[in-house]
Amino acid sequence: MQNERAQGWRALLYKEVLRFCHVGTQTIAAPVLTALLYLLIFSHVLESRVLVFGGQIAYTTFLVPGLIMMSVLQNAFANTSSSLIQSRIVGNMVFFLLAPITPWGFFAAYTLAGVLRGVMVGVGVWLAATLLFTPALWQPVAPLWSLIFLFLGSALLAMLGIIAGLWSEKFDHLATFQNFIIVPMTFLSGVFYSVQTLPDFWIKVSHLNPFFYMIDGFRYGFFGIADVSPWISLMVVGVATLFTTWTTWRLIASGWKLRP
Repeated sequence: MQNERAQGWRALLYKEVLRFCHVGTQTIAAPVLTALLYLLIFSHVLESRVLVFGGQIAYTTFLVPGLIMMSVLQNAFANTSSSLIQSRIVGNMVFFLLAPITPWGFFAAYTLAGVLRGVMVGVGVWLAATLLFTPALWQPVAPLWSLIFLFLGSALLAMLGIIAGLWSEKFDHLATFQNFIIVPMTFLSGVFYSVQTLPDFWIKVSHLNPFFYMIDGFRYGFFGIADVSPWISLMVVGVATLFTTWTTWRLIASGWKLRP
């Protein structure tokens, strides 16, 4: 039985990875191209007009880590949320429930697939941006910090995608979750600017946004400079990830919106 359960969650993970790899042009290449368009437009317009970290870093160089992390977060969320709601609407979720897969196996398969897609998109943005715009970013100052926030951030958004996929009854509900929660929190997290350039009130508001700490900590790994201490960012993101892990697993274990 133990061997069957192990095979079950690995098969589900394999299925989820194949699902987004078969449409790689849409799930991998398109997000990379979108990030490069952001980089091209914003760097052309704002390179000579925006100073970040007191002018220590060029704006285009500053922008790249933010775009990488934004792409990772949005695609990790999109992978799990779209897969779950599609399975629920089509009706093939029952086959996963009948298979010998434990709640932890179900949770792990969907979360790891979301992490993998997010990381693949992030690596694609990083490679393309460094080749075309910022070759200095080939060697991050503290790569371990970037890797930590890369995996914590993608796992957190993949789990939020599971929650959104379970909660949504149709694609309109999922679009509401994404357009009114995920996208605003991502864009207002310091992707395109340093929050220290904002008025005091908006700095305080930004510090209430957990996405800010993911992006700021990830950026610290490239430059060794950040708006807040990377340890503070790690604490906030770590607590958010643990809470989301517990919540997501409890929803799956209870069969919420999974069982008819």
